[in-house]
Amino acid sequence: MEKYILSLDQGTTSSRAIIFNRHGKIVSLAQKEYEQYYPHQGWVEHDPNEIWYTQASVAAEALSRANINGDNISAIGITNQRETSIIWDRKTGEPIYNAIVWQDRRVSEYCDQVRKEGLTDIIKEKTGLLIDAYFSAPKIKWILDNVEGARERAENGELAFGTVDTWLVWKLTAGKLHITDVSNASRTMLFNIHTLEWDKELLDYFGIPAALLPEVRSSSEIYGETATTVFAAKVPIGGIIGDQQAALFGHTCFNPGMLKTTYGTGCFLMLNTGNKVVESQNNLLSTIAWKIGDEVCYALEGSVFVGGAVVQWLRDHMNFFEVAAEVEDLAETVKDNGGIYMVPSFAGMGAPYWDQYSRGLIIGITRGTETGHIARAALESIAFQVMDVVEAMKKDYGNFHLVDMSVDGMPSTNNTLVQFQADILGSKVLKPEIFEITALGAAYVAGLASGYWKSKDDIIKNVNPKESFHPKMDQHLAEEMKYFQTNKVIGGAIRLPITVDMTD
Repeated sequence: MEKYILSLDQGTTSSRAIIFNRHGKIVSLAQKEYEQYYPHQGWVEHDPNEIWYTQASVAAEALSRANINGDNISAIGITNQRETSIIWDRKTGEPIYNAIVWQDRRVSEYCDQVRKEGLTDIIKEKTGLLIDAYFSAPKIKWILDNVEGARERAENGELAFGTVDTWLVWKLTAGKLHITDVSNASRTMLFNIHTLEWDKELLDYFGIPAALLPEVRSSSEIYGETATTVFAAKVPIGGIIGDQQAALFGHTCFNPGMLKTTYGTGCFLMLNTGNKVVESQNNLLSTIAWKIGDEVCYALEGSVFVGGAVVQWLRDHMNFFEVAAEVEDLAETVKDNGGIYMVPSFAGMGAPYWDQYSRGLIIGITRGTETGHIARAALESIAFQVMDVVEAMKKDYGNFHLVDMSVDGMPSTNNTLVQFQADILGSKVLKPEIFEITALGAAYVAGLASGYWKSKDDIIKNVNPKESFHPKMDQHLAEEMKYFQTNKVIGGAIRLPITVDMTD
């Protein structure tokens, strides 16, 4: 009987299921979007049951499309939106509140308070993270403080917390397994990335009972089997890994110094640092990439808030074109940016600046400026932001020489963007044959656990030659553009006031 790997890719706006064969090729794919809830400004929530229903339904659909069943699946790999927080009743399996999504900002003021109380260095030293509403700990505290009876029930061991991976495994096993992996645990702001344990000091500070938390396991092992209420056959669950870590693994960035960038609404860069925790001095995050067997792999991560979103803005608000893919044709109507530079900090700036008060900026406009110049500047602004994170990584990682960078995500189908990225980095940029890299990474860690692939060497054999983009721009011009962007343009965006008082 032919065997496959089923990858469950639970994202921020949709649930997907992809079946891969031994060559890392897609056999079938199913996807379903689900509702986003915005109860107040800055709040973002999901219905955990809707996450589960959509994920279960696309898994069944992917199997049906491939004309196979659970008996054909060697293992299931799970990858997920990270930091999103869910708490549910252990007996009924029902959530006590909606999932608070990673994008949610309701606990921003509380995070300001934590900083004022002097926890910045302690949290960074233990978890590798900055204090931010992005992470799970303050979200958990908010639910315990605001849902009636939640704290008492949590202390009595009646409730369970999980990021989305934990929730899916709980549902897949009908409540038999309450687990997560090290990559997801490292995003909670509660997990000590050195001892690989929930940190008692941080739990006490945030007032989070240890009884609430899942058991932390490796990223690649047979954790258990699905309940027969989900699949007709019991299917091994063999991999759990956060989405950005999964992309790093999917790109086969197995060695220290290997870097990937995922271009989406934002951009997420991750650099493999091997068995060494690199403590960033440049506002990057130190995190766990994965744990396989006894090997723990660490990474540096930097997040850009606005990547492909700047193209959506040109489409939806500026009406430059009707379809996002048309931005490339528009940018190619001009030979260069015409002196136009852009900083698309529509909601503040991410790494390495972490300035929540900066606002967007376009400079260099003349009577000769065309929409093509602005379109090109928008694409270049994505590449410049990625460059800023890469430069911070070089400083943190000892000025390593970047040979190449692997990329994925829909905006990376834009060759104009990818070529400029290569030009401004002065390095090769590699595009894979398929763009489902996150799901592929989850499949790989599950397949290693089940023996579907014997080793990382087996996985590397699956890698086809990638499309390479080499620097073509004159080096002197590239350095001039980098200098101007970093020293003139970015500073202007950071200094812009949010509002201007027009009163006397």
